Amino acid sequence: MGLSVRVIRGLTLSLVFLGGIVVGTAGVTISSSTPAMAQSANSIVVQGNRRVEAETIRSYFRSGSGRLGPVEIDEGLKALYATGLFEDVRTSNTGGRLVVTVVENPVINQVAFEGNKKAKDDQLKLEVQSKARGTLSKPTVQSDVQRIIEIYQRSGRFDVTVTPKIIELPNNRVNLVFEIKEGDKTGVKDIRFVGNKAFSRSRLKDVIKTAESNFLSFLQTTDIYDPDRVEADRDLLRRFYLKYGYADVRIISAVGEYDPSKKGFIITFTIDEGPQYRVGTVDVISNVRAIDTGDLRGKVKLSPGSVYNADLVEKSVEAMAIEAAKRGYAFANVRPRGERKVDTRTINLAFVVEEGTRAYIERINIRGNNRTRDYVIRREFDISEGDAYNRALIDRAERRLKNLNYFKTVKITNEPGSAPDRVVVNVNVEEQSTGEFSIAGGYSTADGFIAEASVADRNLMGRGQYAKAAVTYGQRTRGVDLNFVEPYLLGYRMAGGVDLFWRKNTASNSVSYSMETYGTNLRLGFALTEELSFSPRYSIYRQKITLPDQYNNCISTASPMFTPTPSGYNAHQPGAVKPLDECYADGEASLAVRKELANGPVTVSMLGYTTAYNTLDNNKNPTSGLYAELKQDLAGVGGDVNFIRTTAEARTYYEVVPDVVGVLKLQGGNIAGWGSKDLRMLDHFQMGPNIVRGFASNGIGPRDITPGSNNDSLGGTKFWGASLEVQTPLYFLPKEIGIKLAAFADAGNVWGYEGPTSWSVTGETLQVGLDSATNIRSSVGVGLIWDSPLGPLRFDFAYPLKKYCSISTGVGATEVCDRTQMFRFGGGTKF
Repeated sequence: MGLSVRVIRGLTLSLVFLGGIVVGTAGVTISSSTPAMAQSANSIVVQGNRRVEAETIRSYFRSGSGRLGPVEIDEGLKALYATGLFEDVRTSNTGGRLVVTVVENPVINQVAFEGNKKAKDDQLKLEVQSKARGTLSKPTVQSDVQRIIEIYQRSGRFDVTVTPKIIELPNNRVNLVFEIKEGDKTGVKDIRFVGNKAFSRSRLKDVIKTAESNFLSFLQTTDIYDPDRVEADRDLLRRFYLKYGYADVRIISAVGEYDPSKKGFIITFTIDEGPQYRVGTVDVISNVRAIDTGDLRGKVKLSPGSVYNADLVEKSVEAMAIEAAKRGYAFANVRPRGERKVDTRTINLAFVVEEGTRAYIERINIRGNNRTRDYVIRREFDISEGDAYNRALIDRAERRLKNLNYFKTVKITNEPGSAPDRVVVNVNVEEQSTGEFSIAGGYSTADGFIAEASVADRNLMGRGQYAKAAVTYGQRTRGVDLNFVEPYLLGYRMAGGVDLFWRKNTASNSVSYSMETYGTNLRLGFALTEELSFSPRYSIYRQKITLPDQYNNCISTASPMFTPTPSGYNAHQPGAVKPLDECYADGEASLAVRKELANGPVTVSMLGYTTAYNTLDNNKNPTSGLYAELKQDLAGVGGDVNFIRTTAEARTYYEVVPDVVGVLKLQGGNIAGWGSKDLRMLDHFQMGPNIVRGFASNGIGPRDITPGSNNDSLGGTKFWGASLEVQTPLYFLPKEIGIKLAAFADAGNVWGYEGPTSWSVTGETLQVGLDSATNIRSSVGVGLIWDSPLGPLRFDFAYPLKKYCSISTGVGATEVCDRTQMFRFGGGTKF
């Protein structure tokens, strides 16, 4: 009897023995001359093997009875082919012995790639299964081809072709070469939404990650068609609708179709929105006798009559579960239950507290973190090994890990432990790059051209720490900043940071003096609730000013050559060498500025804090919510300056109609000296376009109106500002360009100068001509906001409606007005 078997690629191996006849499906070549005779496993002869030991091959033909029949031989053949070591296996019967003749697969000497430019060799070698010094397997090679194609398709190259080629070498060795034709990128040419009524197409495009291709596509990758990203977009759309009360929403399909005429994909999302629901009744039901529902009601974040919000339902469940755990009920489960009232379009919510299954966390396994330390991941869990299992806390940990932005993906799963009441938690992460080197450049009408080079890492050495070093150089500003943040100081969920800085601002047409500052900040930060945070700080810095010679050549500390009087200027130094008109011909700094210069450098040491409340739906491009902060600083904890400074700001966003967002901004502040030290001019608020656009930097508020001086801004101890703005995208431009049109109206003022107004020098008292008006300034204007790939840019054109002018007294009296600047531009880029 002779029997030979050869596998044909791509078909399934199967054999059926019927009596003495061997029947084979396509995929196996079989020859049989005589009925199979039972053979002894000890009488197997192996031929053709070079690398695989004969005894290893014999081991695949073992039988419990010691005799080999047709079934045992068939199973042995299958097992040998399954190893992937052999190209061909034949069996025959010679002289009462079973002869197994094998042809071994070649050994791969080298795996190479040709034609690949967009994917590195090292990246592809990690993805393919065929390895150098491994065995060549044709099914494995075909799998590798599909994997390479998949990699290119994920980067948007759907025209890619991969051809494997085998170059034979001596001693049954081969080189495996994958020839790649990458093709061009296949972008997304159009994104369509079908069935959307509540939200416009442009609003929904803001929700998803996939973007349309445009002339800036070379700066982004989200415009490349990626089926996985499209599938993730379905979930983003569903969660978006659930957040706004559409509890019945269904994202029916998300289909990407290639359009040869456009040479790109058209993605169509089909949506069934359903009605919008509001919250009817809200109840808390406890089936655990010891838990008082009154203790949990305060954790519910929805109220009757409000729009149903699935995110707030989830946060309510989490807050209630944590509160129950704090009270000693670690196994309590909180389950939301909603009863839809279709006729009234309301949902009656009930949060049911039940005694959950008593299970403990046996082990937390962390996988995929090649760089990030284990403890950086584990500290995001509020529970640890041995604690009671709580699903709400597991979900919170998963959300925190995603928000770290250290990982591409985070997935937490469970599996049974070693006992019925034990659970093993598996944390699977995929890391991404956290380092950043950037060169930034920009221009603003206030600071001129400016450039910054910085290097940063938000996961320094895998320890979860943030570090940054930046150097700034510009026309009127220069500086160095070093920052370091430890997000878990002393093992607590509290960020601790230290900043070292040096900055120098030179004189400009709005400021006659240069100022140099260097020092350090020490700061802490921690969250009080999901929306409320508190950040105390301590700052100490050294500050000094300098003046160009032409701004300080009329009056000096040693010899006041001229002082103002109601009828002009009097000379106090006989035989003065510089006439009065020549002295002031090139300008003169304010007396208040020159007194700061005479006082020399000062040290400011202060304690402060910031309390912030944030309910914005999106920190980058908000459409709803409130952001408010209160800042206070107490200077005088050592140092040369004493003051108490308080500032507050609030911004609220509201979507007036779809895609049109209204922004109301209010701000104010006050500063006052304390102890025996007066306020310096430099301690005052210097205001301009930061409260009322249309005015220059330091353009409004009290200023020196002494004739012949530069009319320097002196600042004020109080300020307020109000701004109303409406933002809308430009519908005739692609949404992905990110340009919005803004129309705004501003009003505000700064007043209450309490710095030096006189100066006694060599027996003479010099006075500051002070404009202390408290008039309201206002303006209206339009702007363009561009959230470009090159960085945020803003162009504003504002027309001052109300400005203030005063007339200086004495000889050479002139009109001194607020300084306006109708056009303002600012922005930058990183690459």
